[in-house]
Amino acid sequence: MSRFVWPARVYWEDTDGGGVVYYANYLRFLERARTEWLRARGHSQATLAAEADLLLVSCEAELDGAASVVFKQQIHRSGESGELLAEASVRVACVSATSFRPRRLPPALSREFSG
Repeated sequence: MSRFVWPARVYWEDTDGGGVVYYANYLRFLERARTEWLRARGHSQATLAAEADLLLVSCEAELDGAASVVFKQQIHRSGESGELLAEASVRVACVSATSFRPRRLPPALSREFSG
């Protein structure tokens, strides 16, 4: 069987901020490539989707000082049960891309928290 190649875009959230992909995200890339392999061979994506869960992922941001934001997040199963599957509180910091030292949030982002 011929080799299948699927181009995967690495997004900022896939990395540690310094451009290094989190190791667990490679597993996602591998899984997505297998799904795309099936799709490329004519297997119905609708059938695959019908067998998959639909999730609702929420994100609530709170300013945490001049250089960081805390995101309170939940993942629920969609549908009647609305079952809570996971929740997290994630603190992210704004750092200089060159020095990796903390820096104030950009003004446009800081404005999101005022008002």
